[in-house]
Amino acid sequence: MLWIAVFSAVLIWSAIDPKDGFTWFLEVLPALLGALVLAFTRRRFPLTPLVYGLILVHAVILMVGGHYTYAEVPLFDTLAQLFDWQRNHYDKVGHFAQGFVPALIARELLIRKQVVSTPPWRNFIIVCFCLALSAFYELIEWWVAIATGESAEAFLGTQGYVWDTQSDMAWALSGALLGLMILGRLHERQLRRLK
Repeated sequence: MLWIAVFSAVLIWSAIDPKDGFTWFLEVLPALLGALVLAFTRRRFPLTPLVYGLILVHAVILMVGGHYTYAEVPLFDTLAQLFDWQRNHYDKVGHFAQGFVPALIARELLIRKQVVSTPPWRNFIIVCFCLALSAFYELIEWWVAIATGESAEAFLGTQGYVWDTQSDMAWALSGALLGLMILGRLHERQLRRLK
């Protein structure tokens, strides 16, 4: 299957001589756990191709960030020079995906499990879920920093930006909102085919 081939190839590349082994493990762990969940639920509860594709994109973002650390992804160093940014913004791509992808996963689960029947309430709950997930991730980053001290700096990736945590959550919020707005109709079509 193409999904497994892409995931495995990027994972292997990512694991070869990463910038910081501890950071690599922390960043790649959610992708590995997600792949395990998908493997165990594939037959009982297959997802739409859209959601599988988005999960793969998010996993690749995590693995690239793990390999280089989020503050040192070369393409975004180049972009920082081109656009005169004060920092490498690859972490914002990750936090945008942290809203965008879970929004569609949550949407699929809520629709298929018939948890919330009205679209406005469903969208409200999805956005709240994505914000809660983003905030919880920020707490995890904080706990790791406290537990490990200096070795967590690459994992935190704040790059001296005092509003990094709030900015990360704002990117997740915008990702969730855009995901619902942009992909809602395509997702509906795929959900109908899945039935």
